[in-house]
Amino acid sequence: MSFFLDYFTFFFDASKDFLFYVLNEITFNVSPWYINYFWWLIFLSVTVWALEIIFPWRKNQPIIRKDFWMDLFYILFNFYIFKIIIFIGLSLTVERLFLDLLNIEQSLFLFNVQSLHPTLQLLLFFVLIDFISWGTHILLHKNKYLWQFHKVHHSVEQMGFAAHFRFHWMETIVYTPSKYIALIVLGNFEPNHAFIVYYLTIAIGHLNHSNINVNYGPLKYIFNNPKMHIWHHSKHLPKNFKTGVNFAISLSIWDYVFKTNYIPYDGGNNRLGFENIATFPKTFLTQISYGFKKSKD
Repeated sequence: MSFFLDYFTFFFDASKDFLFYVLNEITFNVSPWYINYFWWLIFLSVTVWALEIIFPWRKNQPIIRKDFWMDLFYILFNFYIFKIIIFIGLSLTVERLFLDLLNIEQSLFLFNVQSLHPTLQLLLFFVLIDFISWGTHILLHKNKYLWQFHKVHHSVEQMGFAAHFRFHWMETIVYTPSKYIALIVLGNFEPNHAFIVYYLTIAIGHLNHSNINVNYGPLKYIFNNPKMHIWHHSKHLPKNFKTGVNFAISLSIWDYVFKTNYIPYDGGNNRLGFENIATFPKTFLTQISYGFKKSKD
């Protein structure tokens, strides 16, 4: 009984600590200053939105596009409400149980990253997390049960930066194991690396979903970008790519290496979504509860 009580107390304390951490972010009471994700996210969102207005790719798309306000609410829910109520506490509790059960020692790690230069540690952490996330993303498309949750993200019909945040809360649970894999592979990496990689991933995700007319040039083979990601959200794809294309999260190189890339022409005016999207739930509450019942697809 004390075993379960101990973990329940840990769960409650972790959730409470995160709540106070968010409040400290809002009131500029975090140290060091660069871990203030709340205000950094607002600054990033306003900046990318301004770029959409100044340099629009689809000039006929409204500034306040379809479902814009609902997608903004997804920010609040997925990054704060959901995390405060259950996810942070659950995630840290599972992490503690994971470490307790395995009793991980440095000798069990596949690589001793502490012996490497900090810049190389950061690069390895970023590449590994992105590769695992790329594979997880493919799984969300190929597994018929996980696809039901991922359809929420693909229900976007007009693309803009805030579409980045429209995803089912179950996706957070599916993606989270990647950090445990990274823990086993890389061991004790610098905690600040997690902040840097997280911020960088969010920034690239904003740009991927944005309505910005930008040409990445040769960098398109390394970084995901709007003109690549629009095809990932396109409603109509060729028969040999039935489950999707361009699965990149941050690094597009995985799609080029494993031949899942597809950009036949400028797809700025592509119709977005999936078959039968007209019957897909349109409200926030019906979308976050979607996927638990048997689908007719």
